[in-house]
Amino acid sequence: MIDLPTDDARGPRRIAIGAAAVIGAVVLGLAVARGGLLVGLALVGLVPALYVVRSVILDPRWGLAATLVVAFVGVGITRYVPAPTGLLVDAFLALTLLAVALRPREWEWDRLKNGAVVAVTVWMAYNLLQIVNPEARSIAAWFYAMRGVALYPFLAVPLFLLLIKDRRDLDRLLWLWFAFSVLGVLWGAKQKLIGLDGAEQAWLNVPGNLSTHLLFGKLRVFSFYSDSGQFGAAMGHMGLAAIILALGPEGLWRKVLLAVAGVLGIYGLLISGTRGAMAVPMIGFFVYFLLSGNWRLLVMGMVALAMVYGALKFTSVGSGIYEVQRMRTAVVEGSDNPSLQVRLENQKKLKAYLQSRPFGGGVGSGGYWGQRFSPGTFLAELALDSWYVKIWAEQGPVGLWLYLSGLAALLAGALRRLLRVRDAALRQRLAALFAGLCGIAVASYGNQVLGQMPTGIIVALSVAALYLAPRLDSPPEASGDAASAGDAPLAPEAALHVPGGLNAPSFGGDRTEEGGTQHGARGLHRARPVTPSRPPPSGGGGS
Repeated sequence: MIDLPTDDARGPRRIAIGAAAVIGAVVLGLAVARGGLLVGLALVGLVPALYVVRSVILDPRWGLAATLVVAFVGVGITRYVPAPTGLLVDAFLALTLLAVALRPREWEWDRLKNGAVVAVTVWMAYNLLQIVNPEARSIAAWFYAMRGVALYPFLAVPLFLLLIKDRRDLDRLLWLWFAFSVLGVLWGAKQKLIGLDGAEQAWLNVPGNLSTHLLFGKLRVFSFYSDSGQFGAAMGHMGLAAIILALGPEGLWRKVLLAVAGVLGIYGLLISGTRGAMAVPMIGFFVYFLLSGNWRLLVMGMVALAMVYGALKFTSVGSGIYEVQRMRTAVVEGSDNPSLQVRLENQKKLKAYLQSRPFGGGVGSGGYWGQRFSPGTFLAELALDSWYVKIWAEQGPVGLWLYLSGLAALLAGALRRLLRVRDAALRQRLAALFAGLCGIAVASYGNQVLGQMPTGIIVALSVAALYLAPRLDSPPEASGDAASAGDAPLAPEAALHVPGGLNAPSFGGDRTEEGGTQHGARGLHRARPVTPSRPPPSGGGGS
């Protein structure tokens, strides 16, 4: 029985709330009278801001959720509000880090003893050394540019490793990813079918944006993302992951929701008009089919991919649909594509430029930041469409070698952990994340995908989840002296515990695992036999 507050107990509380409301109204009125409406709105916004800060301090997992949200909408808001909302990602990562630091005894710090943390730390250190690069033109450009390149992974990967305590935490973040991605598709469909609003039209009218987003009178949809290239890659990423999860051991309604989200993601990729983004689902599905270990699924998947390629390459199916026809040009033209030829020519110029610059031209010296802080310089005026070409140009052959080595080590460590997972449901989730990482890594050759939001944060989440696989996996349950002595292995049915599927997002409260059944499909859907003599690793492991 819960004792409700009596009237005597409620009285002082009501008086305090009333007094606070009156004082707040007076302060707000004075602020509007003296500073105008904007000052009043700022004070009103201060209340929810303080509530968010309080929530993050009390439970840092809210900081991860908030970071993910602002990674999606932060850039889009700048089209309506002239404010540096992109720095909100920095703010929430810093606030989450502070919340973790305030209670150091609550966290399992040995989770950070793995190759992922080593990789992002080494890369961050190299970027810090770029400050003294003699070719660097601007410290301000370095600060702005290095955030997406090195700082966000350096902060986000360890925070995800520390704060994803169980599968429910992971599932909540996945649902948040899918939800905002679907919202992005719907917003993009609005742009295509209804039209742009005033702020979006003003953004499109900027010469550089107009020439890349309005081709032959057709809009390349960008939704509330930074541009159509990022929108297309992000949609392909979400669509790939959602469809792979829908193929796994989920409940019927979850399968339907995931399948719908996946189809919407592929639709978003198409209306973005981003040909390079096709690499995300194509490479991702190829990787997933190889990982499945199910020859029937592998053959069917490869046939399906071949049919899609053949339809684009050798037929005119869908030629009346602009989005399909634009994707077809990437397949039909191949190396003869004019855009590709321009990129290859630029890379020849860049190779000559870097002959005497092993550490590059300096972080922030190319692209948007170069045009803003050092206009007229060689790198500022050279198109750096590829993520890897950008790193090559700004951080030199040494930086590119270091980055690619770290990326390869990350993927190798993630794959090794994925292949050791016993639990079918977890294995399917991690397979979706790993396939997405591979697709994004390949697509980043054509576009600057990896360092932009929200993809950069999703990649950090994926890396952390894969490196947490030994901790998230279902451990073998031993009972009695025989089991502890290793006399006999437990049957998989007794040793494994599989949750029913993706859990609804909700932070706080007690965390318990839901019961379920082990699925017996092959490959990714089959658990390995468990022997007590070889328990899963307790730590993150090496790279």
